[in-house]
Amino acid sequence: MRMTLAVHPQLYSIHSFSPETPLPAAVFSQPMFFIGKTREELSVVVPAELELDSLETETDWRCFEILGPLGFSMTGILSRVSGTLADASISIFAISTFDTDYILVKRDKLKQAIGALKRSGYQIIEYPAQTE
Repeated sequence: MRMTLAVHPQLYSIHSFSPETPLPAAVFSQPMFFIGKTREELSVVVPAELELDSLETETDWRCFEILGPLGFSMTGILSRVSGTLADASISIFAISTFDTDYILVKRDKLKQAIGALKRSGYQIIEYPAQTE
């Protein structure tokens, strides 16, 4: 089976907060967002247009979505994709949901990432930009 990844058109930012920070309501109205919380930190990924007052921000990330749904019995998918990108010296920020995985790469590494993934046999499609 040939795995397909879809490239999202928008830019994302990754924010770091202290774990007790209340998040602005605007986070929850975004078309796509991710939140991860531990005892040490609160991480939030949102579209770059949404500016947040965070402790640290990493900007200019593009997103690959591994098209699923991926069953829990499927093993090694994220490992193979991230390994392909690591072999090409591309850093990632990985996010998993119940149905699939998302891999963020810096915008300036997107073309290199697409090339590395295609050479490894992945099919890459691009989601069209959303119009309002």
